Amino acid sequence: MRDKDPATETFVTHRNLLFTVAYEMLGSAADAEDVLQETWLRWVGVDLAAVRDQRAYLVRITTRQALSRLRTLGRRKESYVGPWLPEPLLTAPDVAEDVELADSVSMAMLLVLETLAPTERAVFVLREVFDLEYAEIAEAVDKSPAAVRQIAHRARLHVAARRPRGVVSPAESRDALEAFRQAIETGDLQSLFDLLAPDVVLLGDGGGVVQAVPRPIRGADRVTRLLAVGLPRIDGTVSVEPAQINGYPALIVRINGEIDNVVAVRLDDGLITGLYIVRNPEKLSRVEQETTVSR
Repeated sequence: MRDKDPATETFVTHRNLLFTVAYEMLGSAADAEDVLQETWLRWVGVDLAAVRDQRAYLVRITTRQALSRLRTLGRRKESYVGPWLPEPLLTAPDVAEDVELADSVSMAMLLVLETLAPTERAVFVLREVFDLEYAEIAEAVDKSPAAVRQIAHRARLHVAARRPRGVVSPAESRDALEAFRQAIETGDLQSLFDLLAPDVVLLGDGGGVVQAVPRPIRGADRVTRLLAVGLPRIDGTVSVEPAQINGYPALIVRINGEIDNVVAVRLDDGLITGLYIVRNPEKLSRVEQETTVSR
């Protein structure tokens, strides 16, 4: 039996890590997979004997490719129809056990990361999530270690001001989503309204492919009214099932057995401050089969 090629073996060993780095930078599994393909093509041309730390080297290649694609994505999002939401991933139950990893891939956090400039996002992800040294990050983003420290500090302050307040337990998320499910099932939205923060924001992503709210809906009253007329009622054709999406409890809504949308929430101080509904069918392929994320 032939031994595995060393380059292939190393790449396969770190593939889940590299995917997670790219996904957290891009918010798109499809683009993260493209980045991994580009990383592989560059990796097979590397003289492994000259590489001191192969994991760090692979992360560096992945980061550079993701940064390049992130700038392209920024231009693409400018012409995106309606609100843009990250591509949801069906994740394994054990992801929730790593609280920091689950938080970093959550829909709420990915939306916060969207507010960072590309280099700030890369530095934040590599430092705060994957705990890389400043010198390693500096090589990945072509900055000096001193500059990276400043960028990291600035990014931490930016994220801290926008991220969910405090760690949200899976039980809290499940309770909120159960109220949402019951509201769909019964048509009685009072229990859901009681969970909505006054300044709640609902985002619906149809990508111009399917119908969704064309702009953010703000305020508990407006969100409740929208849901009252816009939610499909559970019957023989509509089913709602709990799932773990991006490390947190979420709902998958199926119509006639086909996935119609994924519902995720952001919670702050026990109330729903963000309600995220992904309907774009181009973003729903990763909720049929588990995706492994790691750090």
